[in-house]
Amino acid sequence: MNERQAARMRMRGMLRKEFLQILRDPSSIAIAFVMPLFLLFLFGYGISLDAKHVPLGIVIEGSSPEAASFAASFEHSDYFIPHTYRTVQEAEAAVVRQEIKGLVWLRSDFEENLLSQNVAPIGVMLNGVDANTARIVQGYVQSVWNTWNQQRSEWDGSEFSMPVGLEQRVWYNPEMRSRNYLIPGLIAVIMTLIGALLTALVVAREWERGTMEALMVTPVTAKEILLGKLLPYFALGMGGLVLSVMMAVFLFGVPLRGSLLPLFLCSALFLVAALGMGLSISSTVRNQFVAGQIAIVATFLPAFMLSGFIFDINSMPGPIRLLTHLIAARYYVAILQTLFLAGDVWRVVLANSLALLVFCAFFLIIARRRTVKRLE
Repeated sequence: MNERQAARMRMRGMLRKEFLQILRDPSSIAIAFVMPLFLLFLFGYGISLDAKHVPLGIVIEGSSPEAASFAASFEHSDYFIPHTYRTVQEAEAAVVRQEIKGLVWLRSDFEENLLSQNVAPIGVMLNGVDANTARIVQGYVQSVWNTWNQQRSEWDGSEFSMPVGLEQRVWYNPEMRSRNYLIPGLIAVIMTLIGALLTALVVAREWERGTMEALMVTPVTAKEILLGKLLPYFALGMGGLVLSVMMAVFLFGVPLRGSLLPLFLCSALFLVAALGMGLSISSTVRNQFVAGQIAIVATFLPAFMLSGFIFDINSMPGPIRLLTHLIAARYYVAILQTLFLAGDVWRVVLANSLALLVFCAFFLIIARRRTVKRLE
């Protein structure tokens, strides 16, 4: 038997050992398949950046058909749950008690000004503690006001005119569903956790149990050990990716406008980088608990906060924006959101794939240098 045949036999033995270890260890299956299910259900159904069913106070000081008609416009909107108050003081107290998010104030001369001058200012007060929600609610109120004005003109047979004509067109996410934006980014977070936790916890567990020391005295080389750890968990991670993509498309209705081939190739690059990071962590600390904590702090939190998954990178301070370039998930999130919502935009996909390739090589080199056949 020559050296090449012996190397193939050792490699097959390593792969068989790792796959048997995966089948015997339910935590690996849970990380690869149960965790994506949990996170996708949590974020897909429990977290939304859309503002719907917002409690809003309506103050009508004078009873009039025009004021009642305008107030009814809020009742027919999916975005508001209107609460009627007699005075603005009562509505302001409700805002302080956080019973409503804001109020719309129709003064006693609302109808008189509307009929005589065709101009009737309304008062809008919003709770600005949550600035993002306040801006969204402000836009919704403006939309209700414009729609009511247009309907009123149609009822009267008069011409509705505004000083500025706005023709709105939303690209890539015309429904403006936050779920379409969140789910692709969540897949990046899931792949980060799968790659880092699988190798960090499993390899560190082998160091704790002493099986890694037993492996060191065999003829298996350090390169074969590294590949034997990498390939089985790569297959497991790609299985988790397939599950996540299928749930995103068929369960949550997120459009997939790009091709599957670049999606899986870019995901493979990112997964290898995450696996290399996990191997580097476990080879350094060799303690299961510490490896898990480091993996979460070094991979999950940056992927969640600094990748553009939820928070816009361009809105971050300059030093933090520079820091995001050291986060591999930043480039993967950009690829996923482009492939899901815009399609095969090769300028974005290729540029970010090149960055992932650099991360891949970096972490694999570190993992290779840390994987040596000696006890330290």
